[in-house]
Amino acid sequence: MPKPRETAPSTVWVLTDGKAGDLAQCIGVAEALASPFETRQVAPRPPFSWWLPFGPTDPREWESRPGSPIAPPYPDIAIASGRRAAGYLRRIKRLSNGRTFTVFLKDPRTGPDAADLIWVPEHDKLRGRNVLVTPSSPHRFSAAKLKGLRAERVPEIDRLKTPRVAVLVGGDSRHHRFTEDDQHRLLNGLRTLGQDEGASLMITSSRRTPAALAYGLSSLAKSGGHLYWSGRDPNPLGHYLAKADAIIATADSTNMIGEATATGKPVHVFHPSGGHDKITRFLGTLERIGAVHPFPGPLKTTTYEPIDATPVIADRILADYAALRRQQGQEP
Repeated sequence: MPKPRETAPSTVWVLTDGKAGDLAQCIGVAEALASPFETRQVAPRPPFSWWLPFGPTDPREWESRPGSPIAPPYPDIAIASGRRAAGYLRRIKRLSNGRTFTVFLKDPRTGPDAADLIWVPEHDKLRGRNVLVTPSSPHRFSAAKLKGLRAERVPEIDRLKTPRVAVLVGGDSRHHRFTEDDQHRLLNGLRTLGQDEGASLMITSSRRTPAALAYGLSSLAKSGGHLYWSGRDPNPLGHYLAKADAIIATADSTNMIGEATATGKPVHVFHPSGGHDKITRFLGTLERIGAVHPFPGPLKTTTYEPIDATPVIADRILADYAALRRQQGQEP
């Protein structure tokens, strides 16, 4: 029988600088708390933005200024991510007289004292008594949400022949570059998958995807009877993941791969040029449990127990929040 969850807080803030990956992770955790939450966005000016997370926050955004993202009343729990938000989270903790339980997602770079609870993926090196470590990252695709999306009728997806393969393409980053050879290798692999294995592709790209690659993906989808999301709302990613028999994701984004492993479907990873030790360690963990496979390569169909860090993080937040309240003499 599942362990009962701690009492939920009444107010939650999500604090980021608006970066899509950080925001998605924070919102995923906030949704898992099953409490009302609101998003707050910080936008420090230079030189304050340069100094964070170590330096002071921008005085223009202090709590007494009009439109401040950290104006009181302060929440029961504040969840932040991104180096620019780290300094603001510390300020909220101080201004709330310690009452706000603070959570930081990923390594804040300032050590384990940056928040009451810090989550990091296993491939990050930060450790401490208040540091929670999981193999994959939090996201917005809970088991219940995926089940609901799988049951919804989406004619353009439902009429595709099986196997259906969700293709999640990122782009150039600090550690990866999609060279011309990489782009040809990815497109040829996808083309072969559609022609030789009869797979139907459901393709998404990102703002980081090189223009030539995005054009190639769009052309491939059009000529092969596949789907390609052009970036217009609504975003079909949830339906693609829920209805896929397998998933292809590019190695430049651990977030995309983490979302994919929440499905329990085989994930095939394409490696563009470059790389990073942290990403290698992350993928190594998933390879050992049979969740990820190389792409191009044979399409795998073996499933595994879905890997979902989000409820694990939410449960730890609620337990630690309740403990803080008892310590303060206030039942949550």
